[in-house]
Amino acid sequence: MPSSKTTSAASPRRTRATGRVTLADVAQAAGVSPITVSRALRGERAVAQELCERVQAAATALGYVPDPAARALASSRSSHVAVLIPKLSNTLFVELLDAVQNSLVPAGYQTLIGVTHYDASEEEAVLRSFLAHRPAGLIVTGRDRSPAAAALIEGSGVPCVHVMEVEPGSHSVGFSQRDAGRAITQHLLDSGRRRVVYVAAQLDPRTLERGEGYEAALVQAGLGESVNKVLIAEPSSMALGGAMLERVLREAPETDAIFFCNDDLAQGALLAALRLGVAVPGRVAVVGFNDLPGSDQMVPPLTTVATPRRQIGEQAAQMLMKLMRGQPVEQPNVDLGFQVVRRAST
Repeated sequence: MPSSKTTSAASPRRTRATGRVTLADVAQAAGVSPITVSRALRGERAVAQELCERVQAAATALGYVPDPAARALASSRSSHVAVLIPKLSNTLFVELLDAVQNSLVPAGYQTLIGVTHYDASEEEAVLRSFLAHRPAGLIVTGRDRSPAAAALIEGSGVPCVHVMEVEPGSHSVGFSQRDAGRAITQHLLDSGRRRVVYVAAQLDPRTLERGEGYEAALVQAGLGESVNKVLIAEPSSMALGGAMLERVLREAPETDAIFFCNDDLAQGALLAALRLGVAVPGRVAVVGFNDLPGSDQMVPPLTTVATPRRQIGEQAAQMLMKLMRGQPVEQPNVDLGFQVVRRAST
């Protein structure tokens, strides 16, 4: 008796060298055409209920997973949004990313998360990788990037929104880092401090702009000769903040206030001051930036600048969705401002 050859859903004939189950495999198992499978899995009403159930059963039995890249190529559309942030270990960007996802996911979009580590070449590599998948939209942090990265964004035609800074000539949601640095420095001056030191780590463009605001406030107050910036390229940390407090008081004992570029450093400085018996704010006032979790629980509670990172994430996502849908954006540059939060460290 001649042998019969059958193909079952449990062991489909692979049409690709990778062994991945394809749309054609599902079509063969369900006894329908590939286009019917595609329409059935998209839930199109033109496909009969019986066919939809047969296709779904075959797809489930085979473990079929749709290929988003192939679907994007076929439809010239994608459901993915690429989001580039400098660090996942920074609460600031985690909160921003969470807000972006909370806005995009209900609208049917998923995020591709890229971490650049404040490195221009790494950002360029991430962009090349993500743009090859033809995302529907792009959210990037800041405006300072390599010419090659800027050209990739411009040449891709992918709608893009910049976050954390306001960037005329593009679509952006953020605030003025320079104005915020100036405002917190002015608070120190208004409280009677005259020997204010600016301490910064990481030295990304936003950190440097805060330093520009610090210097502008001193110059306007007639204290230009007192400008003292301590800039360290290494990553920010609480341990580094403690070390920098000791260094500043040792090398510039006349210092009566320190503006740390972020709360990580400032929190570390307050812990070091407790350990060393340095009175805050009696001996030296301490301020930070970003109002991170825990700053209000320090001893003493930390004076800082509250930044609207969740609102930035939400509004950036809303703006991007308008761009992806071809809808007009009435206000392409949104400045959400900041708030100086006065606590007992000043």
